[in-house]
Amino acid sequence: MHNLAATGGVTGPGRIGRVAIGDLLKRAARRFPDRIALTDGGRQVTFTELERDANRFANHLVQRGLKPGEKISTICNNSVEFVKALFGIHRAGLVWVPINTMLGPADMDYILGHAEVRFAIIDDALHAQADRRAALEARGMEMIAIDLTGNAGNAGKTGLQEFNGLLEGQSDIEPDVEINDRDLAMIIYTSGTTSRPKGAMHCHLAVVMAVLSNCIEMRLSRDDGITGQFPLFHCAGHVLLLSYLSVGGRMALMRGFDPVACMEAIVRDKLTVFVGLSLMYQAILDHPRRRDYDLSGLRCCIYTMAPMGKPLLERAIADLCPNFVLSSGQTEMYPATTMSRPEVQLDRYGNYWGESLIVNETAIMDDNGNLLPRGEIGELVHRGPNVMMGYYKDSKSTEEARKFGWHHTGDLALIDGNGEVLFLDRKKDMIKSGGENVASVKIEETLLAHPAVQNAAVVGLPHPQWGEAVSAFVKLKPGAVADEAGIEAHCRKHLGGFQVPKLVRILEEMPMTATGKLRKVELRQQYSGHFVERA
Repeated sequence: MHNLAATGGVTGPGRIGRVAIGDLLKRAARRFPDRIALTDGGRQVTFTELERDANRFANHLVQRGLKPGEKISTICNNSVEFVKALFGIHRAGLVWVPINTMLGPADMDYILGHAEVRFAIIDDALHAQADRRAALEARGMEMIAIDLTGNAGNAGKTGLQEFNGLLEGQSDIEPDVEINDRDLAMIIYTSGTTSRPKGAMHCHLAVVMAVLSNCIEMRLSRDDGITGQFPLFHCAGHVLLLSYLSVGGRMALMRGFDPVACMEAIVRDKLTVFVGLSLMYQAILDHPRRRDYDLSGLRCCIYTMAPMGKPLLERAIADLCPNFVLSSGQTEMYPATTMSRPEVQLDRYGNYWGESLIVNETAIMDDNGNLLPRGEIGELVHRGPNVMMGYYKDSKSTEEARKFGWHHTGDLALIDGNGEVLFLDRKKDMIKSGGENVASVKIEETLLAHPAVQNAAVVGLPHPQWGEAVSAFVKLKPGAVADEAGIEAHCRKHLGGFQVPKLVRILEEMPMTATGKLRKVELRQQYSGHFVERA
């Protein structure tokens, strides 16, 4: 409509050519009406049922008076009803603001207030938490409960309307809501490892383009099924759900990770793909009932968020599946952005994130905006249709994140001679000690190779002589025995002198965000005076 002269006065296709998240399910349901879309233990849900109830809930939201562009939150763990509600939200043209259920009431309240949310869908078990319920009631939230424990409904203990009851009598026909590809579809808040979480805004086009890229790069088909232990309130869980359903595949929903439940689902639901963290693979391989389950149906295993140590990766490839890939992305760049190739997994080890996917470009940039050649270290940057629209109500951070026409990840990396991204560290986690740059991730990899170490975090602490001192904090595996001197000796065996930690502390628990990421900021704050006080 803005340049009719270029088309000889012919307007664009309008709604005929629209791109909308909800259409992914609609098209799959027409192609595969009777195929299983979701499982939840012994429960099975077809594409037809999912499509029908998504439309019913969308119609309820419209009748309730919610208008396109209004914010609506989900405070839910994985369930069939959560998925139905999610597609209903997309169909009604509302803006989805997922709440991480592991957040405390204060952080939850901050997101609801910052995003100006007045309406939410919540699991009855979460509503039953007194401090969470008080925070929601103080904000005057309108709420619908998903009945997972039998306490929801007007006659139940919550006094809330129950999700399934609201679907009764609603039309199965999708409501007539105008949706444009650049309309805001969701605001997903970052984990806040160093500051208050920021709301990354994504439009329908960004998510759909990421989904289509995943389908191609992962070579998905209607015969594929994936484990669904990753929470759907994260961008990774959400985009995996959309990717598999869009091709007629299926997801086995789980509320958290349990090695036996995962193995049972792989066998029972004939799943072909397992996606998990390194610790999840370790738990399955070490489980005493591992040999009770035939997992040979797996054709691909995906690990994410962190590299897998060489011994574990070799063992997993030999025991579980020959095809392992590391996939990465960001809340700000709808995932995935990079993915490694399975055929090179045993050719190199370390934090290799793989190649850029077809949906986006990936490059390395210096501080002046110059793109660097292969082999040189700089900041990892991306651009493509899956980049966020910006941070909600934060123009300063948005401008900073898109300097020089690229999205800035805050990650230090290089692209090697094979075109693979090698992650080195977060820019803020690069330690400058005695004139040397020390990548904390390299030290962490060495610590994790110690047989007694389960988790590790390395930070730079103020030091009167070195500027910053490499400092390591570790958590031991259950039942493991080790001391700080032995861990330091292990580091000396495998690292250069300037890389060896000047402080090693064994902690009972590591400070973590609700998304399972290490909160290094707390370690820096707690131990900031360690070397200064000693001096």
